Amino acid sequence: MGTKAVVETYGRLAAHYDRRWSFYIEATLRETLRRLALQPRERLLDVGCGTGVLMEAIAAAIPDVELAGADASPEMLAVARRRLGDGALLREGQAERLPFADGSFDVVSSTNAFHYFRDPVAALEEMARVLRPSGRLVITDWCDDYLACRICDLWLRLFDRAHFRTYGTEELRQLVEQAGFRPVRIDRYKISWLWGLMTAVGRRVAAESGERPGPPQGRAARWNRSAAWPTDCGAS
Repeated sequence: MGTKAVVETYGRLAAHYDRRWSFYIEATLRETLRRLALQPRERLLDVGCGTGVLMEAIAAAIPDVELAGADASPEMLAVARRRLGDGALLREGQAERLPFADGSFDVVSSTNAFHYFRDPVAALEEMARVLRPSGRLVITDWCDDYLACRICDLWLRLFDRAHFRTYGTEELRQLVEQAGFRPVRIDRYKISWLWGLMTAVGRRVAAESGERPGPPQGRAARWNRSAAWPTDCGAS
């Protein structure tokens, strides 16, 4: 029921999601953007991109960044397409099976989605796969180190089929390192007197041998958005 429940839940929420959760979205965007450290002409994939608000904010701040997003909910992606137009390549797919080729991106982000991933190690390994050697990972999500998040997590596990689980900073660090990222820095912080989040930043460790190179860098390597990208995994 896991992924199906997420798709069904966010299919119902898509039309009013941004308005309903505006404070939470604005806070997570602010904290994530502070840590992305994007440069012009870099390529970013947003995993669990939802309605595309992070990509919209990135495009406004650094117009030359190449953007792509993946989400399991067609309805959320429909909102993102209306918001972004042809400013991003959007694909339907699960975090555990990303529909993009190896080494396609300089940065992978995921905001407000990690607690839905049924297999977090597989999701992180997929993020590593689509990153070029030494590419960067930035994940913002609820932080189970805070009592309010632990209580909410327990309640949602009982009553919300879409929810999977939240993590503390050390749990997340171990998962990210297990997937092949070093070093990993995790900041935790409150966005209100009650609610706490964390952002993990890691760099993909390049293999000593057998590493497939990432795509060429620079303006000559800019994507042709009208062409389909090569992919090792099909969209779910």
